[in-house]
Amino acid sequence: MALFMVVLVLVFILALSICTALLRWNELKFSKKGLPPGTMGWPIFGETTEFLKQGPNFMKNQRARYGSFFKSHILGCPTAVSMDPELNRYILLNEAKGLVPGYPQSMLDILGKCNIAAVHGSTHKQMRGALLALISPTMIKQQLLPKIDEFMRNFVSDWDNKIIDIQEKTKQMAFLSSLKQIASVESTSIAREFMPEFFKLVLGTLSLPIDLPGTNYRRGLKARKIILTILKQLIGKRRGCQESHKDMLAYLMRKDDNNRYKLSDAEIIDQIITILYSGYETVSTTSMMAVKYLHDHPSILEELRKEHMAIREKKRPEDPIEWNDLKPMKFTRAVRKIVIFETSRLATIVNGVLRKTTEEMELNGFVVPKGWRIYVYTREINYDPFIYPDPLAFNPWRWMDKSLESQSNFLIFGGGTRQCPGKELGIAEISTFLHYFITRYRWVEIGGEKLMKFPRVEAPNGLHIRVSSY
Repeated sequence: MALFMVVLVLVFILALSICTALLRWNELKFSKKGLPPGTMGWPIFGETTEFLKQGPNFMKNQRARYGSFFKSHILGCPTAVSMDPELNRYILLNEAKGLVPGYPQSMLDILGKCNIAAVHGSTHKQMRGALLALISPTMIKQQLLPKIDEFMRNFVSDWDNKIIDIQEKTKQMAFLSSLKQIASVESTSIAREFMPEFFKLVLGTLSLPIDLPGTNYRRGLKARKIILTILKQLIGKRRGCQESHKDMLAYLMRKDDNNRYKLSDAEIIDQIITILYSGYETVSTTSMMAVKYLHDHPSILEELRKEHMAIREKKRPEDPIEWNDLKPMKFTRAVRKIVIFETSRLATIVNGVLRKTTEEMELNGFVVPKGWRIYVYTREINYDPFIYPDPLAFNPWRWMDKSLESQSNFLIFGGGTRQCPGKELGIAEISTFLHYFITRYRWVEIGGEKLMKFPRVEAPNGLHIRVSSY
């Protein structure tokens, strides 16, 4: 027994020594003179585990120790983290100066090499141009909004006297609405196979790029292969028929002179995945959190409902929401800014964005080596009391002040040439969903489900509500 205890102690001491040596070796590896202060954690894994587990607290603790610009090793890459508002703005506005997109390898592998977040320079300009042509205000008004209205009206039509998981429903809503806009006729037939694979793909994009069985990364790669097969078959079927379509896929596939952005099949597929992915999380999560916040603030809900009821009273029951109906929604626009602005601010659906250096550069007096990622961490700006008085309060009226949108630290939608191109489309989708939901129903929460706000905003056990007719 005594011998066993001695061996156990020796093994423990050896393991501790190895761990200490590995940590020390990794710190020395990234101890080049001039680098930002900070810690790098373990070889390969870095501080990813601490970052994902502790989230905002990890960032706050590192800032308290090292200042608003520090180094770390997260999501598989050495990273300089910027929590300095002015530096963040500079980084986002200066892609041409060697600060290109630097999304995690897992995201690039799973979303595709032609995805808009992965490319830069002239390629980015072309891909962004093709995307903007699909979701311009004219396209939203003439083609997309009618599809959105029809979908939302039907999607919420049978919720009366039911207990639903609003998190699951808004996920389905965001995905299926986008799929209908992309492939209107075929969306129903491919959705059953497509949707579960898409959800796996989303989970895989925020994971360590370690291709082992059982990992989200492996599941995400497998899901991408299945999705590629579905989309290749869809494109092939479209080419084999003479029927004309009026949807995003038809526009992307056009080869005539009216289409300035002629894309290859691989580019079309990655563009479709980008459209689905970029809108999915913001639309689904902001819709869920809007339902949550409106439930918790009945006076705001009634103000919003009053405005939407006024619009409904001018229409027959079967009449759709139109572009002109969205314009006079002054309070709703604010609540859409709750949904898109205030909810994004308070729940912080987007914590920041990633850039990568194409050459060694100096930022804030420190050297950032070529190939490092820079995490433009904007979360804490959302709770700055000097910008947002009483920052933890859910207050849609704050957005009636137009100056909030124009102030330099307003980075909810990113900045520079990378500002979210789907902003207005997302606003239209969420607004239409809220219109039909709040004019038809009232709801109460069932239980007090836990909400997590990092690394994703989600309810791990769902967010269940009992719905009844209004």
